[in-house]
Amino acid sequence: MGSKLSTQSHKNAILNQDNTIFCLHNERCESNIKEGKTNYNIDLNPSHDQLTECLHATKNQCYVQSDDTEGIIIGNHETQESESGEADLHTYLVNCKKNPGHKQFIPVDTFAMKHLPEGYQDKDLYEYIKVLSELTVRVSVLMSSPHRPMFWPKTTQPFPFYNMSDTRNLRTGSGSVWKVKKFHDGVRQDGCNGRTDYTKCWCRKCQDLDSPSNVWWEFKVTTAIQVVFDDIEASQTTLRLFYDRNDSLEVSVDKVKVDYVNIEYDLCMLNCVTCDENLGNKLLETWKHFFDVSLKVSNKYFDNSFNQKLNVIVSHPHGCSKQVSVGQWKEKLEVGDLSKFTYTTCTCPGSSGAFVYCLGLNDVLSEIVHSGSLNSGLNYSGSGYI
Repeated sequence: MGSKLSTQSHKNAILNQDNTIFCLHNERCESNIKEGKTNYNIDLNPSHDQLTECLHATKNQCYVQSDDTEGIIIGNHETQESESGEADLHTYLVNCKKNPGHKQFIPVDTFAMKHLPEGYQDKDLYEYIKVLSELTVRVSVLMSSPHRPMFWPKTTQPFPFYNMSDTRNLRTGSGSVWKVKKFHDGVRQDGCNGRTDYTKCWCRKCQDLDSPSNVWWEFKVTTAIQVVFDDIEASQTTLRLFYDRNDSLEVSVDKVKVDYVNIEYDLCMLNCVTCDENLGNKLLETWKHFFDVSLKVSNKYFDNSFNQKLNVIVSHPHGCSKQVSVGQWKEKLEVGDLSKFTYTTCTCPGSSGAFVYCLGLNDVLSEIVHSGSLNSGLNYSGSGYI
C-alpha cells in the first residue's frame, strides 16, 4: 500500500526550491524576509522577531515551507479569503495566478467518463466521483477564533489566520457530507439503532420556535481545521450544498457545531442539522448510495491498489461553483500510524478541506482532506488513516 520514505527521499519530495518565508494577502507577495537556504543541513529557524515582523506586515498570515520536522509539510494554505465577501469571489477566480483559466478543473455538471484517464474509464469509479461531488459542500466562515495558535504544532511555522479575530473577512473552503442520520423524537430512523438525549431539532429555525420539529436529520461534514478551527468559528459558518453551477439555487445549512478537531491532521469534523424534509431525505439517500458505490470501487481496485496512482479531488475553487480535478498522487508519506499525500491534482484557494481520494487506498470512511500547495508545484493533504 506504499512504503515508508527515507528522510532524504522525504526531503526531496518536499523541497525543490529555496526555502522562503513569504506573506499572503489575497495574492502571494514576497516578504522582505528571505532565508534562501538550499543546504538540507542548515536548519531553517526564523527568529521570533522575524516572524513577529512578518505577522504584522499585513493583516493576513505568513507561511514557511520547510521540512525541518520529519513528516511535517507546511506550504501555502488554500483557504480563500475575501475582504469584500461573496461579491469578490468571482474576481479571485478570474485573476487566479496559480491556475490561470482553470483549464484542468472540470465543472461537475459536465464531468463525463471521458475525463478519466485511459484505463480508469470504469462505470463504478465514474459513479463514485459523481456521488462524491453531490456530497461536496462549500464552507463559508465569517470570523477567526482568538484561540488559533501562532504556529503549527512542533514547528515555528505560522498557523493560518492567527491574531485576526478582530476582522470579519469571508473565508471559504470545501468539505464533504458524511454519516447522514435521521431522527424522530430522538430515535434513529435510518435503519440503524441509536437515540439522542434530546427529542427536538436544534437547527437555527427551530431554536426560535415554540414547537420545534421532532423530525430532523444530522450529518457530519469533514473539512480542514485551517478552515474551521473551533465552535467560535462554527457559530459563524454556513454550508452551501449542491452549488454545481453559477446559477444553482442556494441551498444552505447555517447551524453547525464542532464534533472533532485535530490540528496535527489539519482535520475538522462538524456536526450539522436540518429539519428540511426534502434536503434531509436527499442527503440520506445520497449518503447511502455513496456508501454502496464506495464498497464496489474499493473491492474492485484493492488487490491492485499499489499500482494505482489516480487521485481525484472535488472542491470549490475560490469559493465558486464545484469543480472536479483529476491527477496522480506522487508520494505517500508515513507520519507515525497516519499517512499523507502529495499529488499533481489541481487545487486553488478555496480547495482546503476537500476530500482527497486516492484510488485503491481510501475506504468509505477515510477522512483525509486537502491542506495546501508546495513551491515545487505539488499539492498536499492533511494526515489520516489509510
